[in-house]
Amino acid sequence: MASIYKDVSIALPADAVWAVVRDFGAVHTRLAPGFVVDTRLEDDVRIVSFANGNVMREQLIDCDDARRRIVYAIDDPRMTRHSASMQIIPDGETRCRMIWITDVLPHAIGPYIAQQMEIGARTMQDTLGRLAA
Repeated sequence: MASIYKDVSIALPADAVWAVVRDFGAVHTRLAPGFVVDTRLEDDVRIVSFANGNVMREQLIDCDDARRRIVYAIDDPRMTRHSASMQIIPDGETRCRMIWITDVLPHAIGPYIAQQMEIGARTMQDTLGRLAA
């Protein structure tokens, strides 16, 4: 299984970033606009349309406010398994870190997922950085 780990530094307090990350249906407007172009909710599933044309069904597994952690899974025929989590960790009073981990099978799709996560992480960092300005 490919396991991809991103540690993203963000110049905002953890609670402010968590308020954006936990908004499961607003990825396209609040967290990663441009990387994600649309999000639609159907109960605990969000249908996410990406700028590269991919559309994914992401099922919410857990949203833990106390730990500032969200977990979701993707059901897609190209992947036998996909599970991801984002956790927001304070780094002082005015900064935090977003730990984004994705585990995916088959292993061969790992490099593609890592590339997409890198683009997504930069977009999130830029978007959240503009909130701090």
